[in-house]
Amino acid sequence: MSPSQNELFTQLWLAARVEAGGSLESATRAASEGRVAAALAREDVRAYLAFHDGQAVGYMVLTHSPLSGLTDTPCVCIDQLYVAETARRQGAARALLTAAATYAERFGADQIATCVPSQGRDANRFFARLGFSSYVVKRVTTTAGLRRKLQGEEHRGGLELVLQQRRRSLRARAGRVADRQLVG
Repeated sequence: MSPSQNELFTQLWLAARVEAGGSLESATRAASEGRVAAALAREDVRAYLAFHDGQAVGYMVLTHSPLSGLTDTPCVCIDQLYVAETARRQGAARALLTAAATYAERFGADQIATCVPSQGRDANRFFARLGFSSYVVKRVTTTAGLRRKLQGEEHRGGLELVLQQRRRSLRARAGRVADRQLVG
């Protein structure tokens, strides 16, 4: 991408981040630190812009890799697809997806994948109409969050055993009390 195209891309990327509920401040910081430009410069990344009436109205970021770590079949992944709200339903996303299909064919990929947020009902419908089907549900957590949960389960395992024994003891005691009341 040329420097002017990088600037147009960055403006659209910032709009997408804010629309998705992200902080404009953190997105602007990421862009100014060069993280967006560095990502676009990677060998496995392709970015496309969509224009309508001379204005940049959308972008798409593609990556390529196997669909699974255990296969070597190439796959193109639509990492991000965004069209400005004012330009939606005018063909920009379809034009970008046409570019994705062309790139996949040139790259030799038989499959094109994308990740769509589960709460993105319109996006899910859009991709389903184009023949995309569910492949997996991708769940994400932080490394620190997973570590906390795993350590909590280790500790809970011992506590759970103690609680189980206590419940059994209380049930047995309650049963004995009920038996005495029936006899007495």
